Amino acid sequence: MGLAAPFPWWVTLLALAAIAAVVFTAYRRPLAPLAPWQRIVLSTLRGAAFVWMLLLLQRPVLLQPPDVTGDLIIPILVDTSKSMRIADAEGDTRIARARAIVEQQLLPALGPHVRTEVMAVADGVHPQAVETLDANGRSTDLRRALTAVKERARGQRVPAVVLVSDGGETSTSVERATSTEVPVFTVGVGDVAGPRDREITGLTAGDPRIDRSSVDLHVTAVARGFGRDPFTIEILANGQQVDAREVRPASEGSPVDATFTVSPNPLQPTVYTARIKADVNDHIQENDARSLLVSPAGRKRRVLLLAGAPGYEHGFFQRAMQQDSGIEIDAVTRKGKNDQGADTFFVQASGGRATALTTGFPSTREALFAYDTVVIANLEGEFFTRAQMDLLSAFVSERGGGLLLFGGRSFGPRSLLGSPLEEALPLELSDRRGGTLRASGEDLSGSHDSVTLTRDGERHAMMRFAPTVEDNRKQWSTLPALTANAPVGGPRPGATVLAVTSGSNGVVPVVAVQPYGRGRSMIFAGEGTWRWRMLLPSDDRRYDTFWRQAVRWLAADAPDPVSITVAADTAVGQSMTLAVDVRDRQYVAVADAAVDGRVIGPGGETTPLTLRPAGPGHFAGTFVPEIAGVYRIAVSATRGAASLGTAEQWAFAGGSDPEFADPRMNEALLRRLSRESGGRYVTARDVADIIPSLMSAAPQPLDLVRKDIWNHGWTFAVAVALLGAEWVLRRRWGLR
Repeated sequence: MGLAAPFPWWVTLLALAAIAAVVFTAYRRPLAPLAPWQRIVLSTLRGAAFVWMLLLLQRPVLLQPPDVTGDLIIPILVDTSKSMRIADAEGDTRIARARAIVEQQLLPALGPHVRTEVMAVADGVHPQAVETLDANGRSTDLRRALTAVKERARGQRVPAVVLVSDGGETSTSVERATSTEVPVFTVGVGDVAGPRDREITGLTAGDPRIDRSSVDLHVTAVARGFGRDPFTIEILANGQQVDAREVRPASEGSPVDATFTVSPNPLQPTVYTARIKADVNDHIQENDARSLLVSPAGRKRRVLLLAGAPGYEHGFFQRAMQQDSGIEIDAVTRKGKNDQGADTFFVQASGGRATALTTGFPSTREALFAYDTVVIANLEGEFFTRAQMDLLSAFVSERGGGLLLFGGRSFGPRSLLGSPLEEALPLELSDRRGGTLRASGEDLSGSHDSVTLTRDGERHAMMRFAPTVEDNRKQWSTLPALTANAPVGGPRPGATVLAVTSGSNGVVPVVAVQPYGRGRSMIFAGEGTWRWRMLLPSDDRRYDTFWRQAVRWLAADAPDPVSITVAADTAVGQSMTLAVDVRDRQYVAVADAAVDGRVIGPGGETTPLTLRPAGPGHFAGTFVPEIAGVYRIAVSATRGAASLGTAEQWAFAGGSDPEFADPRMNEALLRRLSRESGGRYVTARDVADIIPSLMSAAPQPLDLVRKDIWNHGWTFAVAVALLGAEWVLRRRWGLR
């Protein structure tokens, strides 16, 4: 006990002396005779009352140890995502093991000493009773959960955090949520080796080939706990099986790759599913399948052919394009010169585009950018003005179009060497960097005059004549030889050589491609591909197939003025991000555009889509698919009262469940979280080892807590009782 406002010692002495004097004077000569003991009792009661009031004036307080809990709290986070359903925690499910750890070990040990709060961690963070903890969360973001707990406990002292989890992180967040001020003690539940399981780990679609009639699906699978036992992968299109193949891992746990060739619907989106055939020994069925969406072809691709002179090459090429229902080709062929010495042209175009081509080249940027691919066939570099070359370069890099260059004059002495267009091409136009043989590092010395695929060419959709590598090589090797090959150099950095042939300087490139800005470019350096059409049987379509696949590949990524990009492989319940790019007919970003969007769900329900500006001509938005299926995103853009265009894009949600991707306990992540924060990692068996560390992490109070007692009612009751007792006794003993 102490005094909050003590008087100086001399004031206290004077007050006590005054009290003694007053009491002595009051009962020295009482009006009624009193026995000595009676005077002592009355004097003591009055003196005690005065001393008590003197004490109250100095605000007496009690000094006590602080409350052990108070604002001190240790949050206990329990992972309640779906991966915690897996039954590999010493014969029990992970969530059941986590409940037992919290209920039987952590709470009994910590509860008497520090306040605890149990929270469920999955899609969010919220308090939950231990007995109701389940495993239904659709995603896991452990780092964000730790940040949320820190914010939730603002104003309270958090000496440590306990996280009970299997480490299954499904978020792509890179946020560092841990802090050395709040150590995180992680408890791993589950088996590092995981249960016996076969899983589809990857499913991707290659570039579509001719008429989008065939697409390669690349499937990756892995088996754990089955050794080298074979298993069957099935391919389903919109739920109907279209293919199946038995595969065998090279070793235990090694990935298996398989490629399936499928034919998607050209008019409607097709959902393809790669599925492992059911096996009762596979303990986790949720990761046995993975799906993706192959979108329909969409509008026709517009191609502009600029040809140097009538001839077999560009004639056969043009006819091959005209036979493709997905391509709309305009052709400009130089015929000769008129009486004034100016070039004259034969123009074949539709859709009102012929007028802009009468001079041999599109008259405006808008006219050129209306095409998806430009083909330069046998045209020398001096045909183009510098402004036209700049425009062609911008066509690839800014518009995102495709550029194809072939024909001898295009590579001659007066070629594009040193022009603004040179950087857009995948090959050096001189041999200053050495031949393809040195650049590729491949032994292709036996190619002779035939076209030989490189390893990159074997995998490229443009070069596919047959479904297997062996058959495809054979198809290429039996083509008639080329008549010549242009003297080009090696590939530029970032370019890819797809095919080579022999030349006077050894092995030289024939087909090379390159991404450039937003678009793609291609060089075909050989001469005489028309021989593939003329010297083979009439039913041999390899010439048409190659050129149509090449043009389609070049045009595939050419965007419309209004285009949508959607993130692939979004899980149900997670945000699907999308970006909208808005440009005018010259493909200049429109800074003052207004964009309206909507999402049409699998059941036909329509939801407005909020798009926020993300830069000039760029807009971003998100939506959360609540059910698995195909979604259609539609946007329209305007500037004032003028329409800039519309766009549609298909998206698929629920192709896989990330919670069951690699279902093994992620001990590495849990160790990293504890190490970064200054905590400690233990397995479920060793939870007792962290109890002393948790207790020592709690700060021990050094100062006693002061509690006022002068302002309580009982303190005044004591004074009243003393004075009342004196008054009653005075009356009983004859005093007033």
